[in-house]
Amino acid sequence: MARLLLWHLLALCLLFTGSTLALTFGEGFLENGNFEQKPKPGAISKTVLKGSYALPGWVINGLVEYISGGPQPGGMYFNVAHGVHAVRLGNEASISQKITVKPGSLYALTFGASRTCAQDEVLRVSAGTQSGDLPLQTLYSSNGGDTYAWGFRPTTAVVEVKFHNPGVQEDPACGPLIDAVAIKELFPPKPTRVNLVKNPGFEEGPHRLVNSSNGVLLPPKQEDLNSPLPGWMIESLKAVKFIDKQHFNVPFGLAAVELVAGRESAIAQILRTVPNKVYTLTFTVGDAKNGCHGSMMVEAFAAKETFKVPFNSRAMGESKTVSFKFTAISARTRITFYSSFYHSRVDDYGSLCGPVLDEVRVYS
Repeated sequence: MARLLLWHLLALCLLFTGSTLALTFGEGFLENGNFEQKPKPGAISKTVLKGSYALPGWVINGLVEYISGGPQPGGMYFNVAHGVHAVRLGNEASISQKITVKPGSLYALTFGASRTCAQDEVLRVSAGTQSGDLPLQTLYSSNGGDTYAWGFRPTTAVVEVKFHNPGVQEDPACGPLIDAVAIKELFPPKPTRVNLVKNPGFEEGPHRLVNSSNGVLLPPKQEDLNSPLPGWMIESLKAVKFIDKQHFNVPFGLAAVELVAGRESAIAQILRTVPNKVYTLTFTVGDAKNGCHGSMMVEAFAAKETFKVPFNSRAMGESKTVSFKFTAISARTRITFYSSFYHSRVDDYGSLCGPVLDEVRVYS
């Protein structure tokens, strides 16, 4: 009897350990992803890193500076939102690291990034053969704490993750500031019989940096295949913000999206539909309880129909659910959402904000 009880306890331990590993696998900082492991004294001159391996965990190329947050020589001030230290990429400079991944799986990199000099700064992110350029001219939060997510799907078991400044400024040290890099393996959800929308509540999304309270920006022009928000496309000129329940008011579940840049901040999905069939579209709009207030409007598009949903935000975390009908005109129907107006926080006019979108459903 005692031996049987011992086997049961061992099985429970293995089951618990296995489930824990399954939940945490493929998520967290890259090696020295928060840059808090300092370079050795001989590998840095003032702020400039010396040698390809001066920064622990990373390979550097070109003029890369190791920055401490706060006032800088020359009167500048760099805010490091996710810790104490960061790196700044000069003209054509880069940092890279090789990581082990599952070929064919979907991953999202989450990283803090902001411009330091010119408005036209661009950060080029790549993983293996895939790359994308992130424009940094728009500051979504006034304190420099913008956090981005970028998705990729590797074709090999080992890929090189690289952050590169492709720009050439008059000051060779000018360039993007990166203060944290994390990764998460994503599991693309599928539609169900009761809802044609994939990832309807935005529960599956990128890693949320622990000490980040600004949400995660999903860059513009993210296609469906490698989107850091599975199932959804960011097909606009500006980013959409992925927000979590820990730091914002979320109508349902643990996550939602905030449409932070008016008509330039659109999110879309293509559904499988039956032509001439009538469908019902329901979704919830609200405010994130982050100081975003005023008269809001969310516009939704499905097939040839347009729906406008007014919402008066008192910045108290309120929300409402609406329902509309549309007729499919083909085997593929695109649903799109954006905010009609531009908004900023009542306590910080330099921080863009907007209505929250959550729990999108389409059913016949």
